[in-house]
Amino acid sequence: MIRERNGKVLCWTLACCMAASPLAGEPKNSKTLPPADAKQQVLNLEREWVDAEIKHDAATLRRILDDKFLVSFGPNRPYDKETFIKHETSGEVDPTESQTLTDQNVIIDNDTAVIVGTDTLRGTKSGAAYTLVGRYTVTYIHRNGQWVALAELLVEVPQAK
Repeated sequence: MIRERNGKVLCWTLACCMAASPLAGEPKNSKTLPPADAKQQVLNLEREWVDAEIKHDAATLRRILDDKFLVSFGPNRPYDKETFIKHETSGEVDPTESQTLTDQNVIIDNDTAVIVGTDTLRGTKSGAAYTLVGRYTVTYIHRNGQWVALAELLVEVPQAK
């Protein structure tokens, strides 16, 4: 009787342990984990984002930016996704405009990526050349098998006098 009861307790304990832990080879959670080359993927997406801004490509921006996307330019009130896209795609395309991303530091943590870097924007406005330098932080999330931008903060770097 005691042996039978101990056997049942042992079986019950093993069943509970197996139910509580994932089986070998299965992911530890039901989320789709980002691939090992996530760092390069988000860096490529950054370049695609810059190209879309320069070309005023609203469709590409909509694909890259999450529906919950927010962007803040320094102390100004944040823009949502559609306001940002309208801002970036308004007016004529400036054929002299370019953006160079440098000093990019990438952190990948599960389904989240953060990039901190420098964005140098060059172009012409009213016939005069300009250069703007900004420090930025972008947070990406890996959702539905792809990376999308969730938030961005961009602050202009004052030019040396």
